[in-house]
Amino acid sequence: MTNTSDKPFNPGQGDLSKLEELRSQLDMTLDAARPEAVGKRHAKGYRSARENLADLVDEGSFIEYGQLAVAAQRARRSLEDLRSNTPADGVITGLATINAAQFGEDKAAAAVIVNDYSVLAGTQGFFHHRKLDRIVQVALERQLPVVMYTEGGGGRPGDTDIQIGGGTLDVSSFVEWARLCNSLPTIAVNNGYCFAGNAALFGCADIRIATRDSWIGMAGPAMIEGGGLGQFSPQEIGPMEVQGRNAVVDLVADDEAAATALAKQLLAYTQGDVADWACADQDALRTVMPADRRYAYDVRGIIATVADAGSFIELTRAYGGAVITAFIRIEGRAMGLLANDCRVLGGAVDCDAAKKAGRFIALCDKLGLPLLSLCDTPGFMVGPNSEAQGAALHMASLFRAGAALQIPIVTVILRKAYGLGAMAMAGGSLKVPVLTAAWPTGETGPMGLEGAVTLGFRKELEAVADATEREALFNQLVDDMYQRGKATESAAATEIDAVIDPAETRKVVLRALA
Repeated sequence: MTNTSDKPFNPGQGDLSKLEELRSQLDMTLDAARPEAVGKRHAKGYRSARENLADLVDEGSFIEYGQLAVAAQRARRSLEDLRSNTPADGVITGLATINAAQFGEDKAAAAVIVNDYSVLAGTQGFFHHRKLDRIVQVALERQLPVVMYTEGGGGRPGDTDIQIGGGTLDVSSFVEWARLCNSLPTIAVNNGYCFAGNAALFGCADIRIATRDSWIGMAGPAMIEGGGLGQFSPQEIGPMEVQGRNAVVDLVADDEAAATALAKQLLAYTQGDVADWACADQDALRTVMPADRRYAYDVRGIIATVADAGSFIELTRAYGGAVITAFIRIEGRAMGLLANDCRVLGGAVDCDAAKKAGRFIALCDKLGLPLLSLCDTPGFMVGPNSEAQGAALHMASLFRAGAALQIPIVTVILRKAYGLGAMAMAGGSLKVPVLTAAWPTGETGPMGLEGAVTLGFRKELEAVADATEREALFNQLVDDMYQRGKATESAAATEIDAVIDPAETRKVVLRALA
C-alpha cells in the first residue's frame, strides 16, 4: 500500500476564473466600487456603513455573512444594476472581535449589524430580513453580544421577486431581535434617519446611542401623512432634543466616530476587568460634603473621584434627573452605579427617576454587573401631581426590580436616606445589599426631618404663639431627630452595617464585593 502522505502536493494549473469572478463580485460591495454613494455620505459629514464597521471591529477580525446578497428585485432590474446599487441588500452582518487587545479574542467575540443607508435608504427588504434573522440566530447560539447601527427608513415595498399573499407581515426579525435583547448584551447606534422598523430595532436594545444628527420615529413622513396625521419633514420627527429627554436615547454623541467610541467603551464593561487604572486622590472625599446639611453639592464630582479615571459613563442624563445611572470601574472592576442628585428635586425619586432606575437595575442584573448605590434622598416624590403620573405603579416597580436581583449591591449613604425612596435605592431594603454603609454625614429616618417634625409635633408647635420661639422649637426638634438618626446612631442600632471614612469608599466597596 502506497503512503501518499509523503508525496509533495502538486497545486496544478487549475482555472482561476471562478476565483476572479468571486473577487469581482465581492469588490462591488466595497466603498471603492461605490464612489458616488460614499461621496454623498461624506458630503453630509457622515461616514459610510463600512467605515463605521472598520472603526468598530478589530482589524482583520470581521467575517461577513450574506455579502453577496442583493435586493429581491431581479424581475424589475438587471443583476448588474442590483449588484452595483443594492450591495449586501442594505445591511452588513457578521462576526468579529471588539476590544480583543484588552480582553482577548474569546471575551471580545461579538456579532455586528450595520444598516447601510446608502442602499435604498437602509430599508428592510426580503433578504435584508433573512440576513438579520441569520446573524441573530448565530449570536443566540454562540451567546454573543451584538452592536447594531440602525439608520434606515423601515420596511421596503419594492421587493417584487417574492410573491407573498396577505399583508406581508410574516416577518420574524423583530421578535427574534427582541428575544436576543432579552438575554444578551445589545447596543444600538444611530446616525441620521431611523424610522419604522429600524426604530423598533433601536428601541429594543439595552443601550441606545445616537448622534446629534439623528431623527428616530416609529413612522416616517410618508406613513404619517398616509395615516391622515398631517405633513411633516423628517427633521420634525423624533429629533434629539426630544428623544434625549424621554429616555429613547441613552447617550447623545457628537458624530459617528464619537458614537462608535462610546459603543466600544460600553461593550467593554461586559467583557471583563482591566489591569491598568488610575484614580483621583481619595482624601478629597473627606471634605467634599457641605458643612450645612441643607446645601446642595455636585454628586457627579464624587462619582468621578470614587471611580477609576475616565471610567464614569452616565446614561440617560436628560431624563429622570433625580437619579443618576452610570457604569464605572473601581480598580479595573466594572460595575453599575445609581446615585441621587440632590440638585434635582432635592434627590427625591419621582416617577421618571423610578422608571429609569428600575430599568437600569434590571440591566445590571442581566449583564451580571455588581451595583453600587450612592444614596442621598428625602424619599419618593409625593403629592397629587406625582400620583397623576402613576407614582404607586412606577415607584413600586423599583421594589420588584430589587427583589429580582441576582447580582450583589453595595449601598453607601452619603447624606439623606429617608423613607421608601431610600429603601428603593438600596434594592428594596437596607438588608438587601451585601453591605449598607454610610459616610459620617449620613442620616436615616422614616421621612425628611423637617416634614417629620411638622407632622409629628404639630400640636406642640401650634401651642407656641410667638413666631420666633416657634421657629426655635422647630429647629430644636429637627436637631433632636437628626441626632437620633445620624449615621453612627443608625449603625449602633444595626439599621446599617457600618460608618466609613469617605476616603476608604473604594476599598470598602471592593472588599464587600470580593
